[in-house]
Amino acid sequence: MFLDQLSVLVAIGFSCASLGLTFFMMWAIGRSERHLLMWAGGLVLIVVGVVFFGAVVEQYNSGLLLISFLFLIGGFGLLHAGCARFCSGQTSWSSTTISVALSFILTSTAFALGYSGVGTMIGNIAIGVLLVQTGRHYWLARAESPLLMAANALFCVVTAASFIACGYALAEQGQIVLTSRPANWAEEINSIMAIAGLSGMGALSLTLNQMRIANGHKSDAMKDALTGLLNRRALFDGRMGITPPGTAVVMMDLDYFKTINDRFGHDSGDRILMAFADVIHSNIRANDLAARMGGEEFCIIMPDSNPKASAAVADRIRSQIEATIVQTENGPVRATVSAGIAVRSPEPETLQSLLSRADTALYEAKASGRNRVQISSFSLAA
Repeated sequence: MFLDQLSVLVAIGFSCASLGLTFFMMWAIGRSERHLLMWAGGLVLIVVGVVFFGAVVEQYNSGLLLISFLFLIGGFGLLHAGCARFCSGQTSWSSTTISVALSFILTSTAFALGYSGVGTMIGNIAIGVLLVQTGRHYWLARAESPLLMAANALFCVVTAASFIACGYALAEQGQIVLTSRPANWAEEINSIMAIAGLSGMGALSLTLNQMRIANGHKSDAMKDALTGLLNRRALFDGRMGITPPGTAVVMMDLDYFKTINDRFGHDSGDRILMAFADVIHSNIRANDLAARMGGEEFCIIMPDSNPKASAAVADRIRSQIEATIVQTENGPVRATVSAGIAVRSPEPETLQSLLSRADTALYEAKASGRNRVQISSFSLAA
């Protein structure tokens, strides 16, 4: 072999131990991302498996080789379960447990019958299959980050191929029973791929996890904490230029909201705001944007609309919130809402202009008695 086996195993062990410690520390900070703890636990089992395999290098012992494979299979099984949770949000314990348990039984049975070579083949192939399953999760989740997810899937598949090649090499040589540690061309390739593959997967997984955290913070910064709708900053971000034809802006304001707060308390007011946000969300299209502008004022931006369609949506929201009764500690609360609508004229018009016209229409609705929808006269003329 052109590489010293013990040196390679030490490198694999230190690499896995470092990654495992990093994953554990990241989990310990928040205690919420369980996939990090699962990855850390999987790497710990892999390190233990590498230690037992290292003992076989100096003096072959089929029992130690079996123990090594059991720890390795368990470690890669935990990595697979953690990946499933990271990529899909659900831990596939049933499929992971079945795969690991079946691998344990087949590998242990082969060793127990004295066919250590067959057991080694099964162990290597089992690890390869677990890695392929792990790569599949990354591949299916590549929409989140196409390049990094695809690269991680590639690392998994290539590393899996190196393990499966180890099983193939033993079968090709007819080594049904081993009298010494496995030593062939596939083992040399696998030694390199174990270092490169696990390090690559670990680095990319850390990067993906940090990207997800950063994107989560950005998303939170763009949402209103109480209602879950967009906030004013998110609504205006990059949209203050000329609006596309057919863009409608609906400004909505809860009537006498200060009176509700004064009479029933601010907690009741918050419940009304949340109920109103739910009604808005249930009545808009997937490509519409809804935001809380501040206080009791809300805004909806509707592309590809017209005065009639936008007025129908606004009036449906108005009638539903009027019919909604919110139960609070101080009794049932009902509210009404006024709305103003502006639709882009045939001439180019900015979002700021539309907002201004919709706001003017809103004040007209308020002045006309509240609990009604008012369309900008300019929109009607257009």
